[in-house]
Amino acid sequence: MDLGLSKRGSELRDRVRKFIDEKVMPLEEEYLAEVGKNGDRFEFTERMTEILESLKSAAKAEKLWNFWLTDSEAGYGLTTVEYAYLAEEMGRSHLAAESFNCSAPDTGNMEVIERYGTQEHKDKWLKPLLEGKMRSAYLMTEPDVASSDATNLEMSAVLDGDDYVLNGEKYWASGAGDPRCALYVVMVKTGDEDTPRKNRHSMIFVEPGTDGIEILRPMMVFGHDDAPHGHMHIRFTNVRVPKENLILGDGRGFEVSQGRLGPGRIHHCMRSIGAAERALELLCKRATTREAFGRPLAKLGANYDIIAEARIGIEMSRLLCLKAAYMMDTIGTQAAQPYISQIKVQAPRMALEVIDEAMQMHGGRGISQDFPLASMWHGQRTLRFADGPDAVHRMVIARTELKKYRSNSV
Repeated sequence: MDLGLSKRGSELRDRVRKFIDEKVMPLEEEYLAEVGKNGDRFEFTERMTEILESLKSAAKAEKLWNFWLTDSEAGYGLTTVEYAYLAEEMGRSHLAAESFNCSAPDTGNMEVIERYGTQEHKDKWLKPLLEGKMRSAYLMTEPDVASSDATNLEMSAVLDGDDYVLNGEKYWASGAGDPRCALYVVMVKTGDEDTPRKNRHSMIFVEPGTDGIEILRPMMVFGHDDAPHGHMHIRFTNVRVPKENLILGDGRGFEVSQGRLGPGRIHHCMRSIGAAERALELLCKRATTREAFGRPLAKLGANYDIIAEARIGIEMSRLLCLKAAYMMDTIGTQAAQPYISQIKVQAPRMALEVIDEAMQMHGGRGISQDFPLASMWHGQRTLRFADGPDAVHRMVIARTELKKYRSNSV
């Protein structure tokens, strides 16, 4: 099992790290300070646009673009293992993923279009997404059902002539607040009670400006609206969508969603490891440059043990993430699901622990706007829900384990 980097991958990682350190991170604080300056937190100021577009142009010029397209002629053709190292670097910075056009939910949505879309879909949406000229959102979760069991989803899509008519509500539509969002990828119910549960749902492409779509509110994440990205609550009332926008075919929504969510889940975990690395860096710098009671903070209390445990946790999680990536490369995303579920549980949990200790080391400023730690913490805590809550992934892991000992599924 080769979990290391090729010479090409190593050179690429070093270039990505250098770009983030020298070009992205110096602009983060200024970018975030601009949010809401026009009076609308979901509107880009001229300076925000300038910062993002300058970073994207610079990344394109250095051919640091669309790394996520693993095993694809359209990208670098990286393996998932190779991409893991790059995504970890991006996880250290709020703006890095978008600077390289490797942001969620766009990466997953682009995979859907590339794998399952028609040529018309690709011309209309994939091309501008690959060029970083638009953003997209993924709409699955609903407010009135337990969406961790996706067979519960109730938003209807009824075929009427040449259109599907959509009715229902979605929330936690990540990215739908961005004014550049020009595509929703939506899970809908097309079957009835006589249809097998796994074949009742479909995926469909929807354009945000379609009549009948109403953004009700941005969902708050620990009291924050995550502007300008946003996680929106959206109502669909008799929204007509061309039947050609149905993805792959009627009743194949779960097939599409699993093809999308597997890579997306592991990309999140890779970035979690990068976030934990940044938190540990901040922790150690604070511990060695501040004094209390006449001694460096590092020498007080159990701080040596805390730092050691943080490093151990990061290294273990990285290896598990790389193993999941390796299994995706060798046995395929579907067969690798138990490994993906393991790291989906472990990576955010580990990152939360490291970030929490870093906040503690920084005292009151650790939970303030003076450091990125508080924002990092609520991002990782939210990730324990995104793309399936911990309990669902633990169920996948346990069932896989029990199959070794029982003839029937449990």
